[in-house]
Amino acid sequence: MQFDQLKRREFITLLGGSAVAWPLAARAQQSAMPVIGFLDSRLPEAITDRLRGFRQGLKDTGYVEGENVAIVYRFAENQDDRLPALAAELVSRRIAVIATAGMPPTLAAKAATTTIPIVFLVGEDPVRLGIVTSFSRPDGNITGINDFTAELAGKRLELLRELVPRAARVAVLVNPANVAGIETQLKDVGAAARAIGLQIQIHNANTSAEIDAAFETMSRERPDAVFVTTSAFLSGRRVQLAQLAAFHRLPASYGLREYVEAGGLMSYGANIVDGYRQVGIYTGRILNGAKPADLPVVQSNKIELVINAQTARMLGLAVPPSLLATADEAIE
Repeated sequence: MQFDQLKRREFITLLGGSAVAWPLAARAQQSAMPVIGFLDSRLPEAITDRLRGFRQGLKDTGYVEGENVAIVYRFAENQDDRLPALAAELVSRRIAVIATAGMPPTLAAKAATTTIPIVFLVGEDPVRLGIVTSFSRPDGNITGINDFTAELAGKRLELLRELVPRAARVAVLVNPANVAGIETQLKDVGAAARAIGLQIQIHNANTSAEIDAAFETMSRERPDAVFVTTSAFLSGRRVQLAQLAAFHRLPASYGLREYVEAGGLMSYGANIVDGYRQVGIYTGRILNGAKPADLPVVQSNKIELVINAQTARMLGLAVPPSLLATADEAIE
């Protein structure tokens, strides 16, 4: 009897020790995972599809979140002044790579570290803005993807004029906080407007309430069309923008197809989800041992024209056959 009790106690002790050892082993395995820091200006729900693209890129290089890599997300929730502190927090965690999207997060990460690799996605020229020294040899600890979105502004205005041929005055909505990106876009839009005889008027919006106010002003002034410049803040408010344009019956052009999927009239720009996928691929390659300085900045080659045919009909616009022929997609 005493022998059986002794054996039973030994078995319980062994079982208890195993129960403690299992979570310890799991935690050890988890802590051994490389950790990626993801820094963005917006709310997480504003970039759900983009994050899916980022994770697909990681998967393409052999990494699955929660299995062999961990991701620490930091979102500024449309308050860019929080980005430096969020970037510093990621650096303090000694993560393996920081992934960023947009100019403000990229500049915040670049200022926070010169040693942790950074992979960016930006619409502006990263060489002109001093992010990298060249496209072929970025140097330092930073490289990434350039999707040209800001630099396509002039061509996008021409396409808007083709869709709204009687347009003479165009309202241009900008996010003044996006200082680096706005300069290039307004320069290109101004040049294109002069070339095709359009008058433009600038409207600033840095909050949701200011977007409402800008459209109230447009409703009174009745421009022939609206040109929404690209910025992380405005893309995060794409549903609001598409609804306001429809409510005030204003034809509007955007830089990303997500606006058109939300009911916007037309977009011309890079496939942003594919851009995030490419960021994921570069992040995975760095985890596999590549150095940022050896990874050339990739220029996106997936530029697409998307038209919402239903919105065009609602606005009384007949989409020219030539424009439909060149469109990558016409959403019904």
